[in-house]
Amino acid sequence: MMVTTHAQPAAGTAPDHAAAGALLRQAVVALIAFLTVVDLFATQAILPSLTRAYGVSPAAMGTAVNASTMGMAAAGMLVALFGRRIERRRAIVASLVLLSIPTALLAVAPSLGTFTALRIAQGLFMSAAFTLTLAHLGEQCSARDAAGAFAAYITGNVASNLIGRVLAAAIVDHAGLAANFMTFASLNLLGALLVYATIGRAPPMASEGRSGAAPMAGWVQHLRNGALRTSFGIGFLILFVFIGTFTYVNFVLVREPLRLGMMQLGLVYLVFLPSIFTTPLAGHAARRWGTRPTLVGALAIAGVGLPILVLPSLSCVLVGLVLVGAGTFFAQATVTGFVSRAATTDRAAASGIYLACYFLGGLVGSAVLGQLFDRLGWGACVAGIGAALAVATILAARLKMEVPAVV
Repeated sequence: MMVTTHAQPAAGTAPDHAAAGALLRQAVVALIAFLTVVDLFATQAILPSLTRAYGVSPAAMGTAVNASTMGMAAAGMLVALFGRRIERRRAIVASLVLLSIPTALLAVAPSLGTFTALRIAQGLFMSAAFTLTLAHLGEQCSARDAAGAFAAYITGNVASNLIGRVLAAAIVDHAGLAANFMTFASLNLLGALLVYATIGRAPPMASEGRSGAAPMAGWVQHLRNGALRTSFGIGFLILFVFIGTFTYVNFVLVREPLRLGMMQLGLVYLVFLPSIFTTPLAGHAARRWGTRPTLVGALAIAGVGLPILVLPSLSCVLVGLVLVGAGTFFAQATVTGFVSRAATTDRAAASGIYLACYFLGGLVGSAVLGQLFDRLGWGACVAGIGAALAVATILAARLKMEVPAVV
């Protein structure tokens, strides 16, 4: 990640300039992340409206909306196989431009099947941009700077969850579903422009290792790394938990006894606001206390919030959502940085496999927990979320670096 400067600072001011430059770079990273994944979860805030528009059940609409995770998992695997050969900036820009096309077409999707296919296409381009940006950060940042850069990128993801949902709810409430999707297509194009202006060109990383190695070689090497395998499993469960919570709670909030309106539902996602301030601390926490204690603590915070979600009180549900959101985002930032350090070569492949597992967890969580919600209710759904969170915590407690990390 580069931000162009035009003057060499004096020796006495170098530390201040360096700190300011680092903050500026992190702000740019966070904004790129925001514009890359703002489409991913914003649509969850308008699930009740989409359910009425297409005349389907909550589980069917929830699965269609979260079908983007299928595309994201597929793209993550493709980048894992071929990412070393791709020039980063050009591919990220192209992905964001292409992302705007299915986003705009969602405004006129005539059926649930078409809607689902367009969400999968969105996921393909979102994940390509997301994964290649993470790989770029891992390759171009020092080990110490990378922790802050990854935390900034996940912070942008947090902001997209908050602002995207509030924005989507407001646009649908005042201008309808079509206007919503056209607005988000414009944000995708803005992201492409920002990447073009701020990310420096870097050669593909094919020179890492053997230049003639098969694309699968790096993938196999990462899967043999026990620390990375554990990270991939934790990533799967983190989004399983997050998707299950923040997809189906929407239907709880609009039903008795809470009965929130569309704009009120959007404002509920101010619960992500604390995460914007806590997530950037993940890199510092991992350096100070270690990845394993930081990760277990983050997952424990999310676990504390789960029982509160079943209480028939808006204030209790909001507190529970704050805790689940803060815990899962902090855990995601921690694991993302760990994967970059644990991968000894071909970080694009490691990031791609991790994100494929992460987004596959979202897809499975949406389908499995949707069935629990439809058949047995919100309490059973929360119990399923709790089981996944417990398994993630067990894996986190076993996590340790197999090779020394430079921090």
